[in-house]
Parts: sequence; C-alpha cells; structure tokens
Amino acid sequence: MRPVDRPRVVCLCGSLRFRDLFASERRRLTSLGVIVLGPEEVDDDLTPARRAALGELHLRRIDLADEVRVVSDGGYVGASTRREVAYARQAGKAVTWVEPHLDA
Repeated sequence: MRPVDRPRVVCLCGSLRFRDLFASERRRLTSLGVIVLGPEEVDDDLTPARRAALGELHLRRIDLADEVRVVSDGGYVGASTRREVAYARQAGKAVTWVEPHLDA
C-alpha cells in the first residue's frame, strides 16, 4: 500500500463577522482535500485576557498551517487579522486572500 501524501493545511484568518464566508471557504477547501484550521466562536464573555489568549491560540494554528487564507468582504481587514498576516509572513507561510485585490 502506497502512503498518502500529507494534505495541505490552511488556516483561515479574518473577522468572525463573516461567518458565512468562513463556512463557505471551509467547505470549498475541504472538498479539495485540504485540512482547514480556523477561529471558532466562543460563548464566554471575552475579557481582555481571554481575548489575548484566544489570539495566541490562533497564532498556534498558523504555526501548524502551510498557508494562511484571509477571509474578508468589502475590503475589511481588522487589526487582529493584519497582525496574523504579518506573523504568517514572518514565519515564511504563504498568504492568500479570498479578495485577491487586498494582497499587499
């Protein structure tokens, strides 16, 4: 039996206000055989400390990924997403965009 090549791992980044776009992109990538990592909504009240911890958790997802894919709509990219893109680029990760015209 021939071993299967490791699938590509993509981490989705962006504002969770675009939950429908996240879901659509997750389905699209999964159908292509990609392992998809992404932020998850939490029910807890987000204190500043909790928000920071979740931000660090997301950076660990980026560490595991081969590529970061930025989910946005109407050109909106918030401060957290810009930080994640900078982190990914510094780590040598490929960064792609749902809205390709935003790739700067």
